[in-house]
Amino acid sequence: MLDDLDRALIHALRIDGRAPFSRIAAVLDVSPQTVGRRYRQLRAEASLRVVGLADPERAGRAQWLVRLSASPHSAQDVAQALVRRPDTSWVKLTSGGTEITAIVNTTLSSASHTLLLRDIPRTASITAVSAHCLLHTYLGGPTGWQATGTALTAEQQLRLAPSEGGAAGPGPAAGPGGLGDADHHLLAALQRDGRAGLAELAAATGWSPATIARRLAELRAGGTLFFDVEVDSTLFGAATQALLWLSVAPGRLHEVATALARHPELAYVAATTGPTNLVANALCSGPADLHAYLAHRLGALRGIHCLESSPVLRTLKAAGPVLPAPPRRRG
Repeated sequence: MLDDLDRALIHALRIDGRAPFSRIAAVLDVSPQTVGRRYRQLRAEASLRVVGLADPERAGRAQWLVRLSASPHSAQDVAQALVRRPDTSWVKLTSGGTEITAIVNTTLSSASHTLLLRDIPRTASITAVSAHCLLHTYLGGPTGWQATGTALTAEQQLRLAPSEGGAAGPGPAAGPGGLGDADHHLLAALQRDGRAGLAELAAATGWSPATIARRLAELRAGGTLFFDVEVDSTLFGAATQALLWLSVAPGRLHEVATALARHPELAYVAATTGPTNLVANALCSGPADLHAYLAHRLGALRGIHCLESSPVLRTLKAAGPVLPAPPRRRG
């Protein structure tokens, strides 16, 4: 399990994923060397990673939540094929290991829907597929799971908030052409490592470090770019995970979704198209805790007509791409 300093560091990175270790150390009252050492330890042992992501609406993109059913002998292969694609995220094995869920990222142009329209239908081992367009995110993206953001005081959070030049927040929405080719190279590098240095980002884009710094500030200030923190949720006591598919009365959709976004058991809530119009990701300590949440907290909300729960067996890919394992040391 994590100690207080681990939790404080993760919370600090949630506030500003690119905050210098020196600033985090000053707020946490430890040395920068201690922060750096804990960060490297969490990366190695807790799957910690900061990833830079584009806000879909401001970047002129669409997201689809795809549910696939595959034969038992091929489900792992199908899932790994989805993991390797650059246009997927959050690939999960659910419901006994024969169902796969993944988010597919596309542009608003139909020409970018090759995975949905061509690749998946041609895969013989897939026995069923449904695709749900994500219409609005109530929890997730810039706002994360509450368990990772409770370690710091209000004063500490204020000291760690990004400066005005690099603050994420409301801003003019970027149209479909709001990101140029070099921006896509920048975002791809930040998806691999949101804390990559300016020299590394300059090499990925061909821009100077000064231009990179200025462009990062512009993208963050406009809300087009935000930073997420990936970490092993079991270290926060969440041993049971499930996707919840809810059918909610249209007149109560916003009310129910807003209420769900405040539940500490949930890490993600979004409105979707399809026979169910709301999806959520629940993180609980065990099956009994999940049952209590579904029966009492969720059951108390008016307007929910139907609920389907899909246990998550394994998350094969989170928000960022899966990186190759570092070479083993010989010794």
